[in-house]
Amino acid sequence: MQLYSTNNKSLQVSFKEALFQGLPIDNGLFMPLNIPEIPKEVITQLDKYEFQEIAFQVAKALLNGEIPDDDLKKIIDAAVSFPAPVNMLDEQTAVLELFHGPSLAFKDFGARFMAKTMAYFNQKTDKDLIILVATSGDTGGAVAAGFHQTPGIQVVILYPSGKVSPLQEKQLTTLGHNIHAFEVNGTFDDCQALVKQAFLDQTLRDEIKLSSANSINIARLIPQIFYYWEAYKQVYKKGKPVVFVVPSGNFGNLTAGLIAQKMGLPVQHFVAATNANDIVPDYLSSGKYNPRPSVPTLSNAMDVGNPSNFVRIMDLYSSTWNIVKSHISGYAFSDTETENAIQQIYHTHNYIMDPHGAVGYLAWEKYREEFQTEALGIIFETAHPAKFLEEVERILGQKIKIPESLQSIQTKDKKSTPIEVNYLEFKNQLLKSFKTK
Repeated sequence: MQLYSTNNKSLQVSFKEALFQGLPIDNGLFMPLNIPEIPKEVITQLDKYEFQEIAFQVAKALLNGEIPDDDLKKIIDAAVSFPAPVNMLDEQTAVLELFHGPSLAFKDFGARFMAKTMAYFNQKTDKDLIILVATSGDTGGAVAAGFHQTPGIQVVILYPSGKVSPLQEKQLTTLGHNIHAFEVNGTFDDCQALVKQAFLDQTLRDEIKLSSANSINIARLIPQIFYYWEAYKQVYKKGKPVVFVVPSGNFGNLTAGLIAQKMGLPVQHFVAATNANDIVPDYLSSGKYNPRPSVPTLSNAMDVGNPSNFVRIMDLYSSTWNIVKSHISGYAFSDTETENAIQQIYHTHNYIMDPHGAVGYLAWEKYREEFQTEALGIIFETAHPAKFLEEVERILGQKIKIPESLQSIQTKDKKSTPIEVNYLEFKNQLLKSFKTK
């Protein structure tokens, strides 16, 4: 598999190189040089394939032999070990439940696949690999669970103090061992900027071996393609065009869907659903991209003011606004609208959605009304509602069931290192902790 930088198409690397570099040296993002098509005979008979078999077909086509088939199958079987079921709310509205993994969020797919591939390539080295990741909520817990106790890998998670839910914070600060949490006195954008600066600091990279587990890493993006195919498999015999509705923050999830479409997945349209951080919906409306500082909202995993993967979307469509908006519609909603939607979904469908899924529901309703479509909308429920326990219980006025995996961490002690938004301080912490390892 050959990948290039979005800043320079002649700067090309293998999948293994992109996996460990995280970012190209020119501060672009890695993209596949060629996006292969899945054979039509596979697409027309998707219902004959198990989820793991579909994931293997997609990964095999993309990686193009860089990991031998037998080894790739083992990685897929270990990473994709939980389902992604489609739940029908009505004849035109479906929910793709992506919260059945260990951290109860869609990012489990990417984190587990990345952990397995990194461990595969890193098994013959004697120097620890340091994973840097910024999180606005769910990424940290998924990465912590995916990489926990993986030999030869240390994980550093940066998260904005006071801006993730209590259960999200517990997931990334209580595991210990090779998982290290840095509590940043700032926003998610500040966390992300510190991570990017570290990757561009050659003096730091000369001292410690760095890689990324954010959606900027291509190994996070690839497994997110898998469940688009799995969702389509479950509904395509209904005979309706399919619209995917994706709650969006850093836009890696939606980018994965666009790549799936280029691989041959029959998708009619994509809907990007955001909260008050509506940079991409504004772009789709005006043609102007104006990033700005993020603002905190109820759907905190989407509190991103400058989505990293936007450059990948532009790269896919040669930065042509008319083409981008022909594939994607964007809508933004307030916290009040989100709360009302959670209540409406529960009372209408007897289904409890988390705030991010509720934003997706609102976007689907808006798109459905605007275009009078007969399509089937598949809304991504990206996290279990119990991860936002206090807010969801307040909104619904009742207790909700907490999965056992979350119950077990509630009494554990938080362990984190507080830091300011100061790159030199952060760099020194990294060198102090990992230079000799």
